[in-house]
Amino acid sequence: MGRGKIEIKRIENSTNRQVTYSKRKNGIMKKAKELTVLCDAKVSLIIFSSSGKMSEYRSPSATMTEILDKYHKYSGKRLWDAKHEFLSNELDRIKKENDNMQIELRHLKGEDVNSLHHKELATIEEALDNGLTKVRAKEMEVFKMLKKNERMLEEENKRLNYILHQQQMAMDGCVREIHHSQMPFTFRVQPIQPNLQEAK
Repeated sequence: MGRGKIEIKRIENSTNRQVTYSKRKNGIMKKAKELTVLCDAKVSLIIFSSSGKMSEYRSPSATMTEILDKYHKYSGKRLWDAKHEFLSNELDRIKKENDNMQIELRHLKGEDVNSLHHKELATIEEALDNGLTKVRAKEMEVFKMLKKNERMLEEENKRLNYILHQQQMAMDGCVREIHHSQMPFTFRVQPIQPNLQEAK
């Protein structure tokens, strides 16, 4: 006795819907793998569940980019919107600009200049002159800053030496005061000692 035909409509019960999704997804993934192996087909399968979870399969012999490029070519449909197209054009522009800058940098280094015209050489010479002027100006600025720092260090050194000198003088004064305060006691003790000996 065969199974009855199932009406294809949305399953209302969420649990039943999830179970059916899981089973049928696994079944279609299995069929995609079989198509790849049995028929040497290039298959790409992307499935999004109602919760947004993605499942995918791609034939090992092809990349997703290759498959999408083929789809774009044979279907004639635009896969990328205007924003992606703008970004692609912008990327191409930046690559060209980078290539030009690399060539210009080589010319500034003196490489590959044999094929340049007089005007191009004059432009490079002017750029080098401007660069040299800026480098010299920066060098002078750094030199002035170093001289200023040197003067500041000298002033700070003088100030510290002055403070050290003052502290040494203050310490010398304290030592002299201590020495003078002990002197009268010494002179008092010495005259008494001979008298004590005479009394004996």
